[in-house]
Amino acid sequence: MCPEIRSINTSVTQTEAEAVVVGVFADSPPTGPAAEIDRATGGLISSLIESEEITGKIGQAVPIWGAADVAAQQVVLVGLGSADTLSTDVAFRAAATAARQLSAKERVRIAFFLGDNWPSQLVESSLAGALVGSQGQDLYRAEKKSFPPNEILWGVSSSDAIEAALESGKILGESINLARRLVNEPADRIYPASFAEKAAQVAGHCSLGIEIWDKQRLEDERCGAILAVAQGSAQEPRLVILRHHGAGEDDPTLALVGKGVTFDSGGLSIKTSEGMQTMKCDMAGAATVLAAMQAIARLKLPINVTGLVGLTENMTGAGAYKLGDVLTARSGTTIEVLNTDAEGRLVLADVLDVARGEGASHIIDLATLTGACVVALGLEVAGLMTNDDAWCDRIADAADAVGELVWQLPMFDLFDEQIQSNVADIKNIGAGRWGGAITAAKFLEEFVGDTPWTHIDIAGPAFLDKAQPWCDAGGTGTMVRTLVELARRRSD
Repeated sequence: MCPEIRSINTSVTQTEAEAVVVGVFADSPPTGPAAEIDRATGGLISSLIESEEITGKIGQAVPIWGAADVAAQQVVLVGLGSADTLSTDVAFRAAATAARQLSAKERVRIAFFLGDNWPSQLVESSLAGALVGSQGQDLYRAEKKSFPPNEILWGVSSSDAIEAALESGKILGESINLARRLVNEPADRIYPASFAEKAAQVAGHCSLGIEIWDKQRLEDERCGAILAVAQGSAQEPRLVILRHHGAGEDDPTLALVGKGVTFDSGGLSIKTSEGMQTMKCDMAGAATVLAAMQAIARLKLPINVTGLVGLTENMTGAGAYKLGDVLTARSGTTIEVLNTDAEGRLVLADVLDVARGEGASHIIDLATLTGACVVALGLEVAGLMTNDDAWCDRIADAADAVGELVWQLPMFDLFDEQIQSNVADIKNIGAGRWGGAITAAKFLEEFVGDTPWTHIDIAGPAFLDKAQPWCDAGGTGTMVRTLVELARRRSD
């Protein structure tokens, strides 16, 4: 359920709600709505700041009950960090933190008064954060732990720009939550055919064009790599193509490509039980692409974008592909399989070739591809690898603008040698354990030709093993905001 969103211009102290959320900076006395509550309560907030009960640190949320002369039952003071460093990401996480704290029980109405005269970018980002914080992963619990409010009020000085920001913030938040829900669904609910059905529903609601390739079409298209990965599963693979035509027919087309391994056992190179526990999340790249396409379509961005997701399970059934097998990808490239748990790059190999065939001017692929990237960059940073530094820089700039953390890894020619095979054109793993994120990207580079391309390895930030103040454990919806921001910039 998505809360109803409504702007209000009433005083924070007079707003009828079960809770009001008020922003507090770390390096200044109360300002704006916080100052209004401070005056109404005889300096309560100033006193709490002086005693360091409130620090204004980013992500800190302190509840106050029964504040004098305040209509709301509860005031939540949320830290915004330094006033000099207020950004879209700070606004996103602050609102998400407060919303998550308040979602611990059922509420009809909560109101946000984060600051005075915030620009539309901060309003949009903070509302998106509030929607993310309100949603949990308890999809199948009889006793829920997370309860989105029925209504969210937003205290702002209303204008056309602010109303538009509230609408776009709602779209962003709902799209991020779409990605999170898909990732959080168990693999017996989200598998290739059911994901494709969900994509068709999204396309119908957003006026996206859609094409779904079933197993027979994949065979007709000679998609030998994705078909091989699917051999060990009772679930047949799918390839979904979504199209948003927001610009002219002759204008460039951006392709977003997602890895959609809806469950990854590792195949015959089987994972441990512990390593398999969260492998329902191995379709996070596909979920991100679908969510971004939903947002781009609902925002009606004037750009042409094609979203492509390759969907399969990687299982150990009687027909499972084996070590030593040689596959022929759609492009005609032959691939020696030396590890069946390096399956995501095989899926992407065929989908990237389809993206080229669609006439993409630029390509981004997203995948929970390698543990090596997590070793290199940790759990919160996505890795960027590219054949075109200028294109990669534009993606990094978009990520920086929304506060999503990325870092570019080198693609030196020496890594090409590590994926050369003695019996086929290439092999699906590098020469050893070192530089595994890069050799995986080098493998993908074989299938994009001269098209400007950037690979985003989201293995770290796509899934939280433990809840954070701003987000429940499970899927995070990482990179949805970055892709939408990039699409906006390309449409300017």
